[in-house]
Amino acid sequence: MVRTDTPGRPFGSLLTAMVTPMSPDGSVDIDAGVALARHLVDHGSDGLVLNGTTGEAPTTHAPEKADLVSAVVEAVGDRAHVLAGAGSNDTAHAVRMAEQAAEAGAHGLLVVTPYYSRPSQAGVYAHTAAVADATDLPVMLYDVPGRTVVRYAPATLDRLAEHPRVVAVKDATGDTQAALRAAARTGLAWYSGDDGLLLPFLAVGAVGVVSMAAHLVGDQLAAVIRAWDAGDHDAARRRFVDLVPVVDLIAGSGNGALRCKLTLHLLGRLPSAAMRLPQVEADETEIAEVRDALVATGLLEGD
Repeated sequence: MVRTDTPGRPFGSLLTAMVTPMSPDGSVDIDAGVALARHLVDHGSDGLVLNGTTGEAPTTHAPEKADLVSAVVEAVGDRAHVLAGAGSNDTAHAVRMAEQAAEAGAHGLLVVTPYYSRPSQAGVYAHTAAVADATDLPVMLYDVPGRTVVRYAPATLDRLAEHPRVVAVKDATGDTQAALRAAARTGLAWYSGDDGLLLPFLAVGAVGVVSMAAHLVGDQLAAVIRAWDAGDHDAARRRFVDLVPVVDLIAGSGNGALRCKLTLHLLGRLPSAAMRLPQVEADETEIAEVRDALVATGLLEGD
């Protein structure tokens, strides 16, 4: 797979929101991150999002973020788009994150609305524009009100769409009607931010997905998108129905980072499922539940 840039899909079609591998002592495992990035790109992903929610961005630090971006870009940057999270409720901090990501070689930025602070829409616009102005990198906006509380209002999206570096939206609102209108109105490339809503979002004009389930079924998700692109919507639906148990496994608990790390560890693709507080690793009950689900989906052999 060779990385390509098109106006309709500025960051590819299947982007994995990649976990940040950690050693049992909690240190970031760069070597494991590189190995995982290569695996994901070898199995369907034409984009990777580093240092986002699934990457435990709130508890990793600036040098760790930059080192991971640099190593992953070196490993797969000629085959996949590498985006870096630049999300904070402190605008100055988000600007620094953007600058550091650019210095590390990222191909683009993921910028979330300022969480917790609950700014006005004027504040949301000014924050996002400041981050977008900080580098020459293209920007994907991240609309996830379930985590941030504050959503991009339609008028704010319209203003941001006029910014020369704002090119895409990762939409985790679940609001397909708003997505239909906004994608048509702004001309921005729309990406589903929820695996389970991939087909509904494709139906209203989305060009792809930022996925957690792609850690496990990237090739299959890429095939769903190819079938949709080819106009075979029934085949896309049938292919996706087969993936629903895996989507439920990863997203159903509400802690996708934990489930991604745990499943990858059980499958032998991560040496450790370690996380940083306030996230904690799965207990024995959840480990057994996830192992049983992996066996049921055919991803892991049973005893």
